[in-house]
Amino acid sequence: MDRTTVPRRLLRLVGRVMVVVSGVSLALSVPAFADQLEQHNELVNKFITDMHADPLVADCAAHADFVVSTSTAFDHVDFPPSSFDSSHATVTPWNDSFDEGKQRVKVDNIVTIEGLGIRTNNVGDPMDLKFRCGYLGNQMLAFSWNDPVPMAKPRSELGGSRHSAKGHHVAKKSTGKAAKGKATGSKSSASKSTKSKKKTTH
Repeated sequence: MDRTTVPRRLLRLVGRVMVVVSGVSLALSVPAFADQLEQHNELVNKFITDMHADPLVADCAAHADFVVSTSTAFDHVDFPPSSFDSSHATVTPWNDSFDEGKQRVKVDNIVTIEGLGIRTNNVGDPMDLKFRCGYLGNQMLAFSWNDPVPMAKPRSELGGSRHSAKGHHVAKKSTGKAAKGKATGSKSSASKSTKSKKKTTH
């Protein structure tokens, strides 16, 4: 009786601990997200007020600012006033997919904007960065930029090649089995013919 109640008590205790831990992690992540959202909104307002940017362009630039800050190649991106003029920033009506890759999501506007990538520790010259954002209404659904360190792409390509290699491997196995089947079929027909020969000799 005691043996069955102890594991149940332990399971209940573990369950309560997991609930507390997940609650704490959620409580920690919510303020971080709120801070990030607040910074994003402040940047959007700054671009609209100070740079007279289109609201969608301002939103795209603010998102680009965050993405570049996570890059290993850059410390941050600068958006001078010229970034928001018509030759460096556009809002193009677009009733199609954002791209033909993983972001094959339908958008009704594509925003492009250019900025200046300031390299980490100021090593090397700044780089012209181009950002592309896909919107459905006011909601951004897709984003891309000319990241000089595109880590995700080679991995996905490798994954794809591995997958195709596996596919070929499976195909080879199946043909091998078919070949074995043919071989065993020929063996059985050969043994049948030898048996029939023996019967005729008797």
